[in-house]
Amino acid sequence: MATSHGSTNMQREPSVNHATGKLEFSLDVPFPSGREAAIALRSLSPDKEPRKGGITKEMTVTGNTLSVRWTAEEARILRVSVNSFMDHLSLVLETMEMFSSPFSQ
Repeated sequence: MATSHGSTNMQREPSVNHATGKLEFSLDVPFPSGREAAIALRSLSPDKEPRKGGITKEMTVTGNTLSVRWTAEEARILRVSVNSFMDHLSLVLETMEMFSSPFSQ
């Protein structure tokens, strides 16, 4: 994802938690500031998973990094959730860039 907000740090493949047998996938998105990371978290938090059960998504902000962790029972469900999140994240980043002050760049 090429934006002025930096690059993402992402696992290339989901890992399997051998204790639970579930797939796990993590994504860290660095932002220029903690304030922007918190704005992204609030913007993305209302999007609950459409399906009850089968997948969980946890989002946190530490410093200027938004971290997202998915746990899913099936690869297909995980893929759909991650793709949907990436679409929403892209829109949030574009909106933040559009409305950012020229002095903060």
